[in-house]
Amino acid sequence: MKLWYQSLARQAQTIDYGADLKAVINSVIEPGTTVHVQGLSEAAGIGAHYRFLEYHDTREVIYNAIKAEKEGYDAFLIGNITDAGMREAREMVNIPVLGLSETSLHIASIMGATFGLVAISEKWIPRLMENVDRYGLRQKFAAVEAMETSPLDLRKAFRDEARRKDVIARFTFAAEKLLAKGAEVIIPAGGEVAVFVIEAGLFELNRAPIVNGIFELIKMGEMAVRLRALTGRFTSKRLGYAPPTGAFLERIREHYGPDVYPE
Repeated sequence: MKLWYQSLARQAQTIDYGADLKAVINSVIEPGTTVHVQGLSEAAGIGAHYRFLEYHDTREVIYNAIKAEKEGYDAFLIGNITDAGMREAREMVNIPVLGLSETSLHIASIMGATFGLVAISEKWIPRLMENVDRYGLRQKFAAVEAMETSPLDLRKAFRDEARRKDVIARFTFAAEKLLAKGAEVIIPAGGEVAVFVIEAGLFELNRAPIVNGIFELIKMGEMAVRLRALTGRFTSKRLGYAPPTGAFLERIREHYGPDVYPE
């Protein structure tokens, strides 16, 4: 089984975040599963919580989904809490496409009656809330708390043990506030924070599970591939993710190239 893990960080290809991310992923995969971790190469990959930057980066995500399917990957996993490009990729390719946010939120809603999100900063909160609503889970949403850090601070923490401990302390403080507001499950809403939490072995806080979305995304990716092998289907191609067909598809390929909407 081959999984493509798409990060929206350029440094996913470097020795800092990328090395830790790969180690975390390799610690949880089943025998026979391989995971290709891909960062952005055409963009800076420094701020998907800003809408223009997310818009700019999403195109590369979608085209990488096409590339992953052409190269024989069995599933495409979007490892960013925005789920940027997830819906477009599901329409475009036939292999399962899963997103970090959607996967984390739905698994959290199975683990407990309510969940809370720990955001990197206040700027992330509107995007996180949009996804909660998009996935129909507002009824199970307890609260969101911000850590008041930044992508730059998190990158520095990969090389500084004191900063890393500070990140865990900030996360724990925010998570405890969520528990006080009624959250039964905690979600670290950011890939770097999830890596730190996993490396710290922090999977539960005061009997509340912590959904470290990277683990959940990989395991759900493996399950999606196995289900598709068993049944021949996974993503619905009716209505929402239905691709164009017939003469209209031929016309689209004349403008956008033969690789779009593979049969």
